Amino acid sequence: MTNSGVRQGKARLAALVAAVVAIGGAAACAGAADPPAAGPHLVPVNGRKMAFSVTPGRLPAIVLDAGGGMDSSEWRKVVPELAAKTGSEVIAYDRAGEGKSDEAPGPWRADNAAADLAAGLTQLGVTENVFLVSHSLAGEVAFSFARSHPRWVAGAVFVDANLPQFFTPAETAKLVALNERQVEELKKAPSTRQTRQLLAQADGYGPVHAAYHKLTWPSGIPAAVIVSAETPFPTPEDAQLWRRAQQDFAHAAPNRTLVTAERSSHDVPLDRPDVVVAAVENLLQR
Repeated sequence: MTNSGVRQGKARLAALVAAVVAIGGAAACAGAADPPAAGPHLVPVNGRKMAFSVTPGRLPAIVLDAGGGMDSSEWRKVVPELAAKTGSEVIAYDRAGEGKSDEAPGPWRADNAAADLAAGLTQLGVTENVFLVSHSLAGEVAFSFARSHPRWVAGAVFVDANLPQFFTPAETAKLVALNERQVEELKKAPSTRQTRQLLAQADGYGPVHAAYHKLTWPSGIPAAVIVSAETPFPTPEDAQLWRRAQQDFAHAAPNRTLVTAERSSHDVPLDRPDVVVAAVENLLQR
């Protein structure tokens, strides 16, 4: 299998069980005397270590959050271009259990991931004027983070992200049913960081996404939505629902925009980093 095929297979498996397919001049901030230094940081977060990679720059700080089963390397094509074109501080990080970050025990929950992110950003002195750029599963983290820390967030870019509109009762029930076989196969597989993370994300999937379906985005926070041309789904009905959910969210408020990443799979940050950078630039200008 080619590297591209391995990447696509990993992303598809992560999305399948975790959250998408079943069917991913520096300015000091408030309270910080100096901005975070460049390079990787292993930051103490809730008794664990989490990896944050910082490219120094001015505010607003742009925080990149990868999709399910992925780590900060997903943004390797985006970070240098984003930093060069915006001059902003760019922070890419690994959620618990991904990349170089320690694992967290128990089922995966977006609220816990958002709390981890808030604790890590606090350690870095970044507690205001934050732009969230969230791919796939990370869309759920962005919702939790923005609802719990609305004054920190200046804007968000959702990159083919899980949005509440997609998880209708019928679709969530379908996802749960389709996940059952994959979950059983994962339980029989050797225990690795990836399999443990996928099982943690699948635990309680139905009730978690029934609750997520009811959430609303804070009206005062502008957002851009990027939807991939291919979507993460092989079936036309799921792909149509995915596109409609992205459209419905984008059209629900005048401070939101929608763009399609042409010639892109679900893995937009690697297939079309230019679209991600342009969306962030446009949102910053607004």
